[in-house]
Amino acid sequence: MGFIWSLIIGGIIGWLGGLVIGRDIPGGVIGNIIAGFIGAFLGSLILGDWGPEVGGFYLIPAILGAILLTLIVGFLLKSMKRTA
Repeated sequence: MGFIWSLIIGGIIGWLGGLVIGRDIPGGVIGNIIAGFIGAFLGSLILGDWGPEVGGFYLIPAILGAILLTLIVGFLLKSMKRTA
């Protein structure tokens, strides 16, 4: 049950990250889950572990990390479109 809870929270974090900057994360629900997990890792790495914790994720660093990840992915995809 803990793994399923982590998937749900990761998906919500990824979705919130995309919602805040107004861009969709490629891959739909799976993309949101991946962005949530990677964003949580990046956010904790950069900002540390602080704030409210839900499902093993510290929400504030995780959401900020997901926003950062979404910006990076959006920039890379935009650059690849121009090149092609």
